[in-house]
Amino acid sequence: MDTENAPAKINLALAVTGKRDDGYHLIETFVVFTEFGDRLTVEPANADSFVISGPYGDQLATPDLRANLVLHARDMLRARIIADGNSAPAVSLTLEKNLPVASGIGGGSADCAATLRLLARHWNHQLKASDVTDIGLKLGADVPMCLRSHSLMARGIGEVLESWHLAEPLYLVLANPGVAVSTPAVFKLLSCAFNPPLPALKNAPDGKSMAKWVQSARNDLAAPACSVAPEITSGLNALERSGAEVVAMSGSGATCFGLYRDSETAQQAASTLAGNHPDWFIRATRTIG
Repeated sequence: MDTENAPAKINLALAVTGKRDDGYHLIETFVVFTEFGDRLTVEPANADSFVISGPYGDQLATPDLRANLVLHARDMLRARIIADGNSAPAVSLTLEKNLPVASGIGGGSADCAATLRLLARHWNHQLKASDVTDIGLKLGADVPMCLRSHSLMARGIGEVLESWHLAEPLYLVLANPGVAVSTPAVFKLLSCAFNPPLPALKNAPDGKSMAKWVQSARNDLAAPACSVAPEITSGLNALERSGAEVVAMSGSGATCFGLYRDSETAQQAASTLAGNHPDWFIRATRTIG
């Protein structure tokens, strides 16, 4: 048995800077990944199988699991390996779903990326740049950045990646008020697709300067997302009252985050928020990589 983590992806800021002729929006976003996330497990098997567990597994439970992106990632990587003349035998996959679905923190994309990393290791295949580009982007614009799973600046439609170094971990509380938000619906309500890039950011920022930068930056999807799901505003307000240094929404929502000065402060805030909002997804965590 082998396992691979699928860390949550947090967009600390996101600018929509243009729109291509094919309808894809151009973005600039600073992304970090957290210790908390989903988890994939693989075992050798006589026939392929797939099981979903975890607190949010029911959100993905359908009569036909073949639509799950984990299986798309498995099948696309297998086809690539076989085309290269190598074998990719049957596997038993288990997805432990700890992240809410359609929540703006990259759950599906992170699961795809973890599947590719896990099965590449299991099948003794070295992931190449062509795998990342061809397979990753076909699975979703966020998959290439999730394959890296460390802090980075992403541009284009999410495929132009610039690695970034943080001088120290960031301590966060993630809060989702229990609503799923459709990314296409949010982009459809975007009032302007041609916005300025994000403010300049020096490499290797510490936690304090990172919080100041997030405060000076923005998420162009926040306003349309709040119109789709007004509960997001409640999440932002709750985090603000909890003592966060800065609060914002990740991706297209509905998950919001607060940055805190240390782990203890974040844990205390998460405990209070969970007590006040028992039906919400609340999690204290910190960045990795």
